Amino acid sequence: MADSVRVRFAPAPTGYLHVGGTRTALYNWLFARHHGGTFLLRIEDTDVARSHPEWAEGIQSALRWLGLDWDEEPVLQSTRFDRYREAADRLLAEGRAYECYCTEEEVRARNDAALAQGRTPGYDGRCRDLSPGQRAALAAEGRPRSVRFRTPDEGVSTFFDLVRGEVTVEWSTVHDFVVLRATGAPVFFLANAVDDAEMGITHVIRGEDLLDSTHRVLALRSALGLGRPDYAHLPLLVGADRAKLSKRHGAVAIEDFRDRGYLPEALFNYLALLGWSPEDGRELHSRDELVAAFDLDRVTHSAAFFDHQKLDWMNGEYLRALSLDDLVRRASARARERFGERLDEDVLRGALRIGQERAVTLEALLDQTEFLFVDERDFEIAPDSWERLAGTERVAEVLDAVAGHLETCDWTAEAIDLRPVLEPLGVKPRKALPAVYAAVEGRHAGLPLFDSIELLGRERALRRVRAARERLE
Repeated sequence: MADSVRVRFAPAPTGYLHVGGTRTALYNWLFARHHGGTFLLRIEDTDVARSHPEWAEGIQSALRWLGLDWDEEPVLQSTRFDRYREAADRLLAEGRAYECYCTEEEVRARNDAALAQGRTPGYDGRCRDLSPGQRAALAAEGRPRSVRFRTPDEGVSTFFDLVRGEVTVEWSTVHDFVVLRATGAPVFFLANAVDDAEMGITHVIRGEDLLDSTHRVLALRSALGLGRPDYAHLPLLVGADRAKLSKRHGAVAIEDFRDRGYLPEALFNYLALLGWSPEDGRELHSRDELVAAFDLDRVTHSAAFFDHQKLDWMNGEYLRALSLDDLVRRASARARERFGERLDEDVLRGALRIGQERAVTLEALLDQTEFLFVDERDFEIAPDSWERLAGTERVAEVLDAVAGHLETCDWTAEAIDLRPVLEPLGVKPRKALPAVYAAVEGRHAGLPLFDSIELLGRERALRRVRAARERLE
C-alpha cells in the first residue's frame, strides 16, 4: 500500500473550518503520511452563491497553522464544470440519466402531499419516462431543465466500509436524484464521483454524515465505469449533551482556537484522539508518534465527545513543556498587538516565566499579565474582586502594613514576601492575600503575587496599594 495511497480533504468554502472537518483532514493526512502516500486538497466550491475565495484561503490558512500540508496544488471544482457536464451528457446518452422539467416548488408540493397521505416522500419519477415530444413541449414552455440519475428499481447497493463493515441499502428506498442543476452546476454526488476518480483517490475518509450519499456516488461511478475506492466513515463529534457538535457547545471553528491561544501541536494531538486511540493508551504524542501509530483499524464506531476541559488540560501540558524562549516567541506578537507601546519585553518575559506553570492558553496567560502593562490612569479593580477586598477582615490594617513593607524592603520576590508582615496582625495569609492581589493585579487571584509585585515595580505597586486603601475611606 505504501506507494499507492492517495487521499483528499474536500471542504466547501462557505464558512470557517469546523473542528469536525479539521479532524477529517487530520485523519486523511495521518493516513497518507503513515503509508507514505499522497494527501490532496480539493475545494468544493460548486455552490457559487455561497462560496467565497476568502473562505477558501481561510481554510488553507487554518490547515497550515495546524501543520497539515498537502502534496499537490489544490483542485478547485469551480474550474471543472465542463468535466461534470461531459459526465452528465454521457449519462443522458447512455440512458442512465434523464432530463427533468419539474420545478423545486412542484417537487416540494408533491412530497408534502405524499407525507400527508402517509407515503414515503422522494422524487416520484414524473419525468422519468417522458417521450421526446413531451420533453420538447416542456422545454418550449421555458421550464428549467435539470438532469436526474435513474436509480435501479430493484436490488441493493452494498459497499464495505473500513470502519463500519458492510453497509447495505435497498435501491427501492433511493429515489432518482439530480446530478446537474438547471443552472448547469453539478450536484455534490456527480462532482465527487468524477473528481475522486480523476484525482486517483484510493481511500475516501470522511464523516459518517456522508454515509448515505456513498450509495449514490458509487452508482454514478459504476455508470461512468470509474471503479470504486475504499471508504472509511468517521464517527461524529458531539458535545456534552451528545448532540452533534455546534456553536452552542462553545468554540468550533479552528480560527477560534487559534485566536484564543491554543497551540497547534496541542490541538493536533487532541483531535487525533477524537475517534481513534493508539495501542499504548497514552494521550500525549508528538506528531511523528501519531504518524507512526495511526491507521484506520482503531477508529471507533461510536460518536466522539469534544471535551473543552480536556483540551484545556492538554494545551496546558504543551505550554508547560515549552522552553521559556519558545513561550516568549509565541506570545510576543500577541502581546505587542494587545499592549502596544506599553509593552516592556523584559517584564513580559518575567510574567510568562511565573505564569507558565499554571497557564491554560496563551490568551489566558496574557489576560493575567495585563495589569503590568495598563496605564495607571486606566487601572481598575474588578467589581467582584473589590467586594472581596472590602470584605476582608482588618483590610485597612493589612493594606497599611503591606504599604509600609513595600516602601523599605529589598526589591526581590523573596524580600517582598508578605506573609511575615501579616503575622503581627493575626490575619491568616489565605484570607488576607486575595485583597492584596486585588489591589495590585485588579483581581483577587492571578500571577504569583510576590513575583508580580517585583515585576510591577516599587512605585506602581505602592501607588495601587495606597489607592485601594484610600478608596476604603
